Amino acid sequence: MKKTLSALYAGSVMHLRLRPRRHRLNYSIFQLLLDLDEIDALDGSLRLFSRNRFNLFSFHDRDHGDRSGGSLRCHVERALGAAGIRPASGRIALLTMPRILGYVFNPLSVYFCYDRGGSLHAILYEVANTFGGRHDYAFQVARPCEDGWLEHGCDKRFFVSPFMDMDLGYAFRVRPPEEGFNLSIMVGDAEGPMLSTVQTAERRTLSDATLARVALAYPLMTLKVIAGIHWEAVRLWLKGVRLRPIPRNPKPRAAADGGVVQAVPEQ
Repeated sequence: MKKTLSALYAGSVMHLRLRPRRHRLNYSIFQLLLDLDEIDALDGSLRLFSRNRFNLFSFHDRDHGDRSGGSLRCHVERALGAAGIRPASGRIALLTMPRILGYVFNPLSVYFCYDRGGSLHAILYEVANTFGGRHDYAFQVARPCEDGWLEHGCDKRFFVSPFMDMDLGYAFRVRPPEEGFNLSIMVGDAEGPMLSTVQTAERRTLSDATLARVALAYPLMTLKVIAGIHWEAVRLWLKGVRLRPIPRNPKPRAAADGGVVQAVPEQ
């Protein structure tokens, strides 16, 4: 198969809640990095992967964006525009979990938007909750990140967990996907850090052989993701963490919060 920009990233996600009760979880996951312009070619060249139709692994356009099944590039460009960021002139790559045997729930998917020269131009985080809502957080990259980390932050504007207040802030540190991928999200309030999330992954070639191996190594992963969310919720409740009320409108339209991303040296 012809070499593609798309790839598979295998690794783990760790959550550490610091207060009001200490709580830690760690799950092994994998995601696909899909160049939006290559998905049809992947469908044609891979037996175990399809676009908008059933397979062991599949990608459905309606699982992202406004769920209309329309152009994801157009959706990303609208979200960037809403945040005051000019559209990406180059490729857009989406890091997300695929459907496995027809099922997926993605708490977080990330679009990496490049300019014509291949430099990272903007990052769009697509956050989903288990109540059917979705929200976009968009940030502009101030300059090429090279091999360094990127840092950016914003206020929380979207209800995700019934165990977390809305009056919180996010601090992101990310190393865009190359040979590896790293993402750290710190959630906090005026009293300090409350929750730390760290994702690490290594790049693998996206091929039928690789897909077959991860099918065995991560069986029914997407079902385990949603089951794990509810299981951890039960554990938190048993620890005495109180539930927060769900906002009256749990399905806000997708919106974007603009910011400027600065590159920082690797630490």
